[in-house]
Order: sequence, then structure tokens, then C-alpha cells
Amino acid sequence: MRLAIFDVDGTLVRGSSERLFWWYLVKRGRQGPRQIAAYLLFLVRYLPTGGIVTLKKNKAYLCGLKRADIEALAEEFVATRLVPRFNGAVVQRLRQHVLRGDAVVLLTGTIEPVARALARRLGVRYVCATLCSERNGRYLAQPPETHPFGAAKLGLSRQLAAQIGCELGNATAYGDSHHDLFLLEAVNEPVAVSPDAGLTRVALQRDWEIVGQGDAQRALPP
Repeated sequence: MRLAIFDVDGTLVRGSSERLFWWYLVKRGRQGPRQIAAYLLFLVRYLPTGGIVTLKKNKAYLCGLKRADIEALAEEFVATRLVPRFNGAVVQRLRQHVLRGDAVVLLTGTIEPVARALARRLGVRYVCATLCSERNGRYLAQPPETHPFGAAKLGLSRQLAAQIGCELGNATAYGDSHHDLFLLEAVNEPVAVSPDAGLTRVALQRDWEIVGQGDAQRALPP
């Protein structure tokens, strides 16, 4: 059994799933003064030491909201808003990996309720996403307990590979950003999906496969 690791934002789906989900919450009245204040205070507190990564780690817009409510909204969001934004060529690859019996993982910085709803929709068993801090079933305005981004993706992938019983060095990984290079350089089959400038440069230099959103779907080798 081989490991196949998929990024979500910009890879499986077009755009940022979490930004879209935030707007989804706004339209359903789940973003009020408390959530906005918590988000801004998080930036004030952590930006001086965390730098630009603080923006990605800031999940304080969930502050005070019930996890159960967010999970239900995430299911609706994926079904109605995210499915139409699927990158068809990459989703087809994912389904081929599933049919081949590979261990497919969604590895993403988006929040876990959205990632798990997406995984259920795609028939994916393994998920590693941002795990937000919570107490008594409600989210806190604290840094996330787990945040797969940059080098952290590589460490988490190693843990997952060990748990599943696969070799990371024999895996396939799909990503769209130069931030994914830590992971892509560690696997046997790196695939750049509609890559940004930094990832495009490396992919061309190393003759990695590049998949654009307009590319024809390709079958995996047996």
C-alpha cells in the first residue's frame, strides 16, 4: 500500500476553502463583535513574534462558537459551496488512488471540520488538518493545537506514514505552493498543481510533474 497526500486549498479546490467558509459563516449570522474582536486581538498578540504565519494560524473567528454547530455548517458548506470549486483533474487523481488501494490523506491548513466534511464527500479515510483549541465544546481564541503548514506538513506526514504503515519516501504528494516544498522534496512522486512562481521554478528544474487546472485528466500508472 502506498501513501498519496493531497493539499486542499489551491490543489483539490480552487481558492481558499477557509476564506470561503468564513464568508459562509458571515452570511449565516455566525460572525459578530465577539468573533471579530477575538480575531483582531489574536493578530495584535501573536503577529510580533509569529510573523506572516500568524495570519494562517488565526482561527479566533471561531471564538465562542459551538464545535457541533460548525461541524454541521461545514457539511452544508462543502456540499453547496466547495464541491462546485473542485479541481476536476486532481479529484480524478484522488479517486484513482482510492480505487488502487492507496492510503489517501488530506493534509491541509484549513480547519478540521471542513477538511473532514470534504474527506467524507471524497471517500477519504485519513485527514490531518488544523485542530483548533476548544473547551467544553466551544472554540477558544488560542493558537491551534495542530497547524499543517510549511515544514510542519513534513513532520506530520512522517507521523502519519508511520501510523498507517507506509513509506513516506515511496509516496505521492500533491501541492500548489512553495510552502509545500518541504513535503514534496521528501516523496518519490511530487506533483505540482497550478503551482505558484516558487514551486513552478523548482518543479521545472527537477522535472516534476505539473498539473494545471485546464490539463486533461491522466490515469495513474498501475
